[in-house]
Formats: sequence, C-alpha cells, structure tokens
Amino acid sequence: MHVKIQPYQEDHKDEIANLILDIQQREFHIAISLNDQPDLLDIRNFYRRGNGNFWCAISTEGEVIGTIALIDMGDGMGAIRKMFVREDWRGKDKNVASSLLYTLETWALNYGIKTLYLGTVDVLKAAQRFYNREGFVVVDAADLPASFPRMPVDTLFFKKDLFSTIL
Repeated sequence: MHVKIQPYQEDHKDEIANLILDIQQREFHIAISLNDQPDLLDIRNFYRRGNGNFWCAISTEGEVIGTIALIDMGDGMGAIRKMFVREDWRGKDKNVASSLLYTLETWALNYGIKTLYLGTVDVLKAAQRFYNREGFVVVDAADLPASFPRMPVDTLFFKKDLFSTIL
C-alpha cells in the first residue's frame, strides 16, 4: 500500500470536508458541522499563513484518505489541526498517521517551529494513544499559550517539544 503525502490542492477541497465530517459525525458521533469549521471552506487561506500548511494522504487510487494541518502560532509554536485518517487506512501497519505527522514535524522544524500543540476530544482514545506514542504529553488547558486556536469541542490537549525528540 503506497500512500503519497502532498500539500493541499484545491481540487481535493470537497473530498477533504467529506472525509473529516464522516469521521467526526458518523464514526465518533461528535456534534459538529461544516458550518462549525469554516477553515474547511477556505483551507488555502486559513492554513497557509505564516509557516502553516495543510497536507493530504492520497491513496494509489487518488483518494484522500487522511489529512493534517499546521497553524503557525508565532514565537516558534504551531498547532496541529485536522488530523484524520480514514478508518480502513488506520493502524501501525499502514503508517498513514505517522507519515502525515512526520511530514508536518519535518516542515515545522525546517520553518523554525519548535513546539507543537493540539486539542482533541476525550472519545478519541486511539488518537490519544497515537499522540502519546509519538512523544506528545498531556497539558492542562490553563497552560496553553494565548495564541493556541482552541476548538469548542476539544477537551484534551497535548504538547510536543520537537527539539527534545531529535537530540
């Protein structure tokens, strides 16, 4: 199974929104709509500010099977958003989530982002295990930087110091 990680392309906009909404609503029963996520309506302008970016995992059939985004928070910090992998492409053996995260972390290091933050919801237990395995640690919401873009549905927060993982 070969997967290509590539920066966002406008022709994938609808497929990205459908993938994310399906995972949020159908799979995890999170009460969130496309209107609650205006970033999905203008991915290019929302995520490609400063040193931010948005990537897709594309299957050999050309389908969007995963996403990840980086928001440049300034001061060497970034926020991970929109990390989603289609259910049939999850797991260590498929390596899609790790490939997406590796792409984002490499970009972040190349552009001077030293610390990553992310928010998630408590119901996403597998995601939490993945973040822990990838070197993220849980942080209290009160300890998030003021520039962290909180989503109303997020209840659990993680942090990773990129330089401590490569030294």
